[in-house]
Amino acid sequence: MPSIAIPCLRYRDTPAAIDWLCDVFDFECQMAVPGIDGAIAHAQLTKDGGMIMLGSVSSEGEYGRLLAQPDEIGGRETQTVYLQVKDADRVCERARNNGAMILQEPADTEFGSRGFLCRDPEGHVWNVGTYDPWQPEQLFNKP
Repeated sequence: MPSIAIPCLRYRDTPAAIDWLCDVFDFECQMAVPGIDGAIAHAQLTKDGGMIMLGSVSSEGEYGRLLAQPDEIGGRETQTVYLQVKDADRVCERARNNGAMILQEPADTEFGSRGFLCRDPEGHVWNVGTYDPWQPEQLFNKP
């Protein structure tokens, strides 16, 4: 089996984040393992063969102590998730209508893709666009 990378995100209100990500970005909740006091110990959301994993914010354990939420570090991020979509404008409108802060409006790139940046309700930055990293020759070989 090949190695794959799966982004992992933490949310304070993970059940609400799961609903938001499914409603706005068309993820499907494959699994959500309840924790204590309404927390989610582990969740897996899938979309078109990709996956992200989520869990509720916790300072317990070594992993939890290594992470900070965007609002704890001035709204900054140390990484983002890129989400490949077919229609960036449609997804941007859906994100906006569901409370996302649009950081960069949809725009065409010099390589022929289209994308936008948004901040989800808990402050995570999402880079959303039509660039397909599995088909880069479609973009870079344009005349």
